[in-house]
Amino acid sequence: MTDAFHYVKGQLYCEQVPVAQIAAKVGTPAYIYSQNHFIAQYRALREAFAALDPLVCYSIKANSNLALLRAMALEGSGFDAVSRGEIMRALRAGADPKRIVFAGVGKQADEVDYALEKGILMFNVESESELELISKVAARRKVDAPIALRINPDVDPQTHKYIATGKSENKFGIDLKRGEECLKRIRQLKNLRLIGVHLHIGSQILKNDRHAEAIDRVLPFLKSAKQQDFPLEYLNVGGGYGISYEIGQGLAIAEFAREMAPRIKATGLKMACEPGRFISGNGGILLSQVVYVKKSAEKDFLIVDGAMNDLIRPTIYQAFHKIWPIKHPGLKDGSALGADSPLTDANMGEAQVYDVVGPICESGDYFALGRKLPRMQEGELLAVFSAGAYGATMASNYNTRSRAPEVVVNGSDFWVARERENFEDLIRGERLTPRETFKAQG
Repeated sequence: MTDAFHYVKGQLYCEQVPVAQIAAKVGTPAYIYSQNHFIAQYRALREAFAALDPLVCYSIKANSNLALLRAMALEGSGFDAVSRGEIMRALRAGADPKRIVFAGVGKQADEVDYALEKGILMFNVESESELELISKVAARRKVDAPIALRINPDVDPQTHKYIATGKSENKFGIDLKRGEECLKRIRQLKNLRLIGVHLHIGSQILKNDRHAEAIDRVLPFLKSAKQQDFPLEYLNVGGGYGISYEIGQGLAIAEFAREMAPRIKATGLKMACEPGRFISGNGGILLSQVVYVKKSAEKDFLIVDGAMNDLIRPTIYQAFHKIWPIKHPGLKDGSALGADSPLTDANMGEAQVYDVVGPICESGDYFALGRKLPRMQEGELLAVFSAGAYGATMASNYNTRSRAPEVVVNGSDFWVARERENFEDLIRGERLTPRETFKAQG
């Protein structure tokens, strides 16, 4: 497949649509997604693990745009949800509830009740207290709740500490010793049916032996559960398969499958997984416009109209995102994010080192620091690449800023899948007094 984002005659395209054409219609900042990238990544994962016929549950938290969820549902994807709202999104997009897994450490009674009402596939249980809650709610409904125990295997995923979830000090999952105690407690409680074991050790994992080690560590627990006649059906190996934010950074999914698939097959259980970033990350950009070019005694700044409220990953994760102008005559046709990268001195032309910053009143409001780019002018457009995951879903209205619109591209077609918020959207529900609803004054 051709890269979702590529250059033709010096102009950036998303699939078959010039990004400049989208900018002219919707303005900036704006998120732009390639629907076919999402589908291609889903198919690549299915193909890599084809011998196991995996249940792929796309992780909604990575990118919850309804249009993209709909496309994934039509492709046959399941979904990984971590809130009632995400379950509702999946169902609104046409998901089969029997292909929805409900994860998260803090499920509340109303969320559990809703999930049982809708008949989801299973809950990933993270604590003894959660077992108690699900049992009570299921008993009130007079149904058996299908559950998987999330085991924390204490494996170092070798990723950023904020997205590591499989070490003993993390809040996620149940350690192996307590897992055995949970098996005993499940026997005592009513209306619980243990059908799986769940692992998820972190996100943006770039070594293919991390998942394999986690599976190896949980094998004795699987054996114990089977010996106790629990009706296990699934081994959910989570997600976290890293992508390339920089050239050559990510591994092909086949590299993960090479280590994982034989181990999963040996368990005799069905494979489930929960990819998010792998499917969505390189399928989106954040489009932004240069508002000012500012010089100081020590630095040159590009002040753009996008900000940390639109994309917070550089601030909280110190994350690297490629940034490049959407028009650059020095690029040859086909120059793309994942192949012949435009980010080389040969393509640079007249270069400048900039801090790319936003208008928010925080020193942490930046997309890049000390980044070498072609010399930019006010009014030019920039693309922040690899923004399809944990971009719009982590956006906020800080500084009373509207969240950016989300545009989906499919071939030569594109549409605004979520509109830009206006001021009335931002103040809806606010009151000046107990009896007076705020009325906008322009």
